[in-house]
Amino acid sequence: MIRIELDEPTLDRTRIAISPLWELVDSFYLLDRNPDGVPWPYQQWAVRAREVIRDDPAAARAAWLIRESGSRAPDFLCPIPPGPAPTIEEELHALCATPLRVVKEQLPDYYADDPPAWIRPFRDDSARAFAELADGLAAFWAQAMAPHWPAMRAALDEEVLHRARALAADGPDALLSGLHKRVVWQRPVLTLIKPLEQAFSAVDKRLLLIPLIFSRGALMCSTDHPEVVAVSYQARGAAVLAEGRPEPAPDRLAILIGRGRAAVLDALSRPSTTAGLAATLGLAPSTVSEHLAALTAAGVVNRRRAGRRVLYSLEPAGTALLHLLADDPSRRQHSA
Repeated sequence: MIRIELDEPTLDRTRIAISPLWELVDSFYLLDRNPDGVPWPYQQWAVRAREVIRDDPAAARAAWLIRESGSRAPDFLCPIPPGPAPTIEEELHALCATPLRVVKEQLPDYYADDPPAWIRPFRDDSARAFAELADGLAAFWAQAMAPHWPAMRAALDEEVLHRARALAADGPDALLSGLHKRVVWQRPVLTLIKPLEQAFSAVDKRLLLIPLIFSRGALMCSTDHPEVVAVSYQARGAAVLAEGRPEPAPDRLAILIGRGRAAVLDALSRPSTTAGLAATLGLAPSTVSEHLAALTAAGVVNRRRAGRRVLYSLEPAGTALLHLLADDPSRRQHSA
């Protein structure tokens, strides 16, 4: 267990951020944890990712370094994102700009006076070590991650919007209580269910939550930053990585209003934007817009503006339509 005691100022400063770099690092962990085959929906992605690691020496070295770091390593290898939604280029630039003093401050906390050989270059030839790591991460990103990033980013935007609305409406206690089954919130302690046994106190800091498509239940935790404690968790929307998703069997709702509109209505069990729905369902944004316009006109979906986004959600009539006509037994049971 990792137990993090949060004081009131830290809890009040809870924020959410997207991190391409954390996604990339966690994707290496996913491959390492599943050498005999990753679970759905990562299978097709993993085939390409392993090819990249096999064929690209720079990417292979980055993957090796992350593997060597194991479950507990200095945070300078995967620093706090520099903003709420940085690009991978911005995060790799921040990685390369890591001051040598940060490396020297963090190493003793993990390895006392004898760091292992694989991490010593970050102390002895810092600029070169970070540049080589960044080059390898960039190579892997370009070949294995970038093709999927637009859909991933749309799904993550939906996740952030959903969690931010919950935070604003119900406060950090409600947000942390419903974050993930392996994240337990019992004020004032946030417990991450992991094999490690550690305890920290966060006093007058910020709590940063980082949703990850590639988490697959694994939880990353960063506590070395002087102002921020960061915790990752599994984001919804990992299905955007699936390829060749099977066509669902027709149900009564699809027969009544059409398969496309039924899929959009079903996906709106959680409020979404047009881009988020398109990424989740694998449909063109223009097609999703047409379905949303028809469903809104029918009074089963409503639209409202949330900042710069337009958010769609179910009207009571839409919820009733799903419960009454959809052929998914679990949904009917849920409505009982």
